[in-house]
Amino acid sequence: MTKKGAATAALIVALVAGYAAGSTRGAARTDKALAKALADFTAFYEQKLKEAGVVGSSFFLDHDHTILARHFYGLANVEKQQKVDEQTIYHWASITKTFTAIAIMQLRDRGLLSLDDPVIKYLPELRDIHDPFGDKSVITIRQLLSHTAGFRGATWPWKDKPWQPHEPQHWEQLVAMFPYTEIEFKPGSRWSYSNPGYVFLGRIIELLTLDDYEVYVDKNILRPLEMFQSYFDATPYHLLKNRSASYWLDDKGQLTPAIFDVNTGVTVSNGGLNSPFTDFVKYVDFLIGNPAKQAQYDGILKRASLEEMFRPAIAIDPEGFEKPYPGAERKDGMGLGYFIEDNFGLHVIGHSGGQNAFVTHFYYQPDSRTAYIVGYNTTGPKTKALDVEIKEYLFKNIFPLLMPGRPHTLKTP
Repeated sequence: MTKKGAATAALIVALVAGYAAGSTRGAARTDKALAKALADFTAFYEQKLKEAGVVGSSFFLDHDHTILARHFYGLANVEKQQKVDEQTIYHWASITKTFTAIAIMQLRDRGLLSLDDPVIKYLPELRDIHDPFGDKSVITIRQLLSHTAGFRGATWPWKDKPWQPHEPQHWEQLVAMFPYTEIEFKPGSRWSYSNPGYVFLGRIIELLTLDDYEVYVDKNILRPLEMFQSYFDATPYHLLKNRSASYWLDDKGQLTPAIFDVNTGVTVSNGGLNSPFTDFVKYVDFLIGNPAKQAQYDGILKRASLEEMFRPAIAIDPEGFEKPYPGAERKDGMGLGYFIEDNFGLHVIGHSGGQNAFVTHFYYQPDSRTAYIVGYNTTGPKTKALDVEIKEYLFKNIFPLLMPGRPHTLKTP
């Protein structure tokens, strides 16, 4: 364990001793179990990051609006020898889709659209796409939200040269390729992750509100949540000092810097968000729900609408997606913008992101009102396995200690 990890563990133990003195015997026992589990996780987390060759990482554990653990590991920028800290800004990639989904639900609740509206009602250009399954008017906004509309996975599958833009920059570029695009399965018949679907949703938001996607989400989600350090695409000058670089790691241990401060262009609604963990935890608190802030949160999206997004719209076969853990009964589903997983006896909601060598993930467990957030600025041969191992460790060893009926009083700064 590093000196920082040891200090964190010592802090937890000291806090437990102080709280246990005024607690019940059962609560004291639970505190000690939780403190040990958190200290063990610190050592596990740092060791696994080293083994995977991760340059920099951050982790928050949020229980009922209290941060029980936070870790900052390694470097945000190798060239500058800049350490990761609480202000380090990560690229959240596909987690952006959850903000897009919330924006669509806002417009639904305001009467500007129906989830069962045909997509071509708003995007008539899609009539040029080849659909071997029949009438394109059956493809709905709800199907875009749940990745069941039949569109391909990649936004722009023709990129193969380093000088080409990371993503197409203009809507017209996508429209020009619609006659060469096809629906890959009968809409609504199954799940298949689709990036173009969320680009289409972003376009609908712009057409209905007359705001650029970035402006709409900033005004209607980021600002109300006081996520003032969060933004899309190019980093504002005053925040550049906090922007993490990102790195590709090959199987020989060689690091290659990824594009710094990448512009996601027309795909911004699919993966353009950047945010420090101190901001992103405000979003997670919104997902958990807080009676003290419910009026503020309801002004963004009513709790009933958020809960609607958390209900499975379609089942996902985990075979080939993420292998079920040995001895664990697992079910996966897709809600309206959120993944739903039942595993290790836990019902959890979350989303991951991966782009330009960044990897991010969050999981929210409603019963315990607990969530974790993790990010890495490195993608290598072991990154995906690392992310799964961390999730498995937390689901097995930490989340069960925070379930209702298991008293504890541990609070950490």
